[in-house]
Amino acid sequence: MTLLPSDEPLADQPAADLAADPQMERCTIDDAQGTGDAATNATVEAAESTPAEPPALTPGPEEPPLFANVFQPEPPPQPVRIPHLGHVLLLAVYLVLSLFASILILRVAVQFHLFNVTTLQAAVNDIHYTLGSEALLYLGAFAAAYFTFPLIWHKSFFAGLQWNGATALRHVRALIGTGFLCYLAAMVNILLVPGPSNTPIEKIFKQPGAAWLLFFFGITFAPFFEEFFFRGFLLPALCTAYDWLAERFYKKPRLPLASDGSPQWSLSAMAIASIVTSAPFALMHAEQTGNSVDAVLLLACVSLALCAVRLITRSLAASVLVHSFYNFLIFSMMLLGTEGFKHLDKM
Repeated sequence: MTLLPSDEPLADQPAADLAADPQMERCTIDDAQGTGDAATNATVEAAESTPAEPPALTPGPEEPPLFANVFQPEPPPQPVRIPHLGHVLLLAVYLVLSLFASILILRVAVQFHLFNVTTLQAAVNDIHYTLGSEALLYLGAFAAAYFTFPLIWHKSFFAGLQWNGATALRHVRALIGTGFLCYLAAMVNILLVPGPSNTPIEKIFKQPGAAWLLFFFGITFAPFFEEFFFRGFLLPALCTAYDWLAERFYKKPRLPLASDGSPQWSLSAMAIASIVTSAPFALMHAEQTGNSVDAVLLLACVSLALCAVRLITRSLAASVLVHSFYNFLIFSMMLLGTEGFKHLDKM
């Protein structure tokens, strides 16, 4: 049997002939396509058999948890500015209680005929009872304030009122000069607008031994306690109240506390508070001067000077020193004019 050339075994054909054979080429391509299709099919089947992962979510804005506003911590409270009007009201309560106590002591003294006084009417006109009851009023209110306000303020009493005695000593010359200027203003007022004669204060001076008691009381007790009430409590409380209203209604920024923890105030607050403080201070002395308008205006101007000293130096001791020196000059003039309080008719 004779084989045709096309029927010869493939193994006996050269490699070049196999590569050139179109049938062989078609087989190779078909095999490759089959292999690729099988791989593709395997990949598709694997993908179909694998569970699809959920698409990645883009993080959005977090919603606040339920009741966030309820359980959210409150911002830390701002430091309390002291003293404020609430403290002034408490001091007023102490003054009222001290007034009742002084009246009670006054009645007891009359019952025992102290200083040979046997009636309440006589006690009202006696210098010992007048100054004694006033001293008891001041001391009682001061003692109550001294022991209770440190518990409220969490600082010492004099620190809360900005006593700052060292500051007053550093500026002692300027403070004495301020007191002297107030005295000159009083002398000009007396020369230009002479006040009424025979005023209540002049009648008190003419009582036996009253002049020296008034001299001592006027340069010690009166300046200290009047400054304690007016420039220690009322003035800073009014300054704080004015700035507090401006912060609430006009949205003005709150001034920070000073390095010592004391409040700072705006210029307008200090100006208005000084005027308001000076009105009751002057009216308190109006009766002693016979309700003289010029004397009341003079005292109001002196009070404005004392307020300025207190606010500029931030020292209550400074205003006490000016007040005391002013009173000392006034009483010294009376002392010299009456030759040592011997000729009170020259007043």
